[in-house]
Amino acid sequence: MSDAHLTERPLADEPEPIDLTGEPIRLGNRDPQGAARRRGPRSRRGRIALTVLLATGLAGVGALGVAGWRVAQQKDARLAAPATVAGLQRDDSDRARSTADYLRDGLAADIDLDRSLGVVYRDPADDKRSVLLFGGTTLLWQPERDLDTLFGLMADETGKVTGLREVPAGRFGGVMKCGTTSGDGGDFAVCGWADHGSVAMAMLPGRPVDAAGDLMRRIREDVQSRS
Repeated sequence: MSDAHLTERPLADEPEPIDLTGEPIRLGNRDPQGAARRRGPRSRRGRIALTVLLATGLAGVGALGVAGWRVAQQKDARLAAPATVAGLQRDDSDRARSTADYLRDGLAADIDLDRSLGVVYRDPADDKRSVLLFGGTTLLWQPERDLDTLFGLMADETGKVTGLREVPAGRFGGVMKCGTTSGDGGDFAVCGWADHGSVAMAMLPGRPVDAAGDLMRRIREDVQSRS
């Protein structure tokens, strides 16, 4: 057997080496830059949509956290009837107690309360400006809705409450509203507050709505507390 096939071939017959540093091999006629351009806007839109969804989700979680903190802060409320509040004196006469009990029972019939309160406070300067206060404590998930229910109860007893508007609620937070209704003695102011632990309303005759709102905040400071 001859060894001729084992002899070296001339260098001219060897194939040229492949250059790996040049342009990559392309399959077909696809333009990678064009494909990137086609994918670019769609990819950006996808990233923007995902960012919006994430932001919305985080905002929702944040809102739930704030709401939960507010409920925990306000739910353990207490209402008392001290002898004096905001310069007014508690009226312990039979007539005052009967009126307060009537209003308290009407409230308890419409809103399920753990504890209820009804009291009349006399203005030493003018008996015609006595304040009737009634309310109670319980866990309220929707304080403003329950306050509106209370104003509806007031309308059933005295007539429609007009000019109802929100006023500053003071340091205890929640919502406070005031308006005007009519009674045997003419028009008088009505104010109420509600938070996640309490709801209350007062009739404040002989006072304009703004002055009634100020007095209601002062009364609240003296009758409400939290554990």
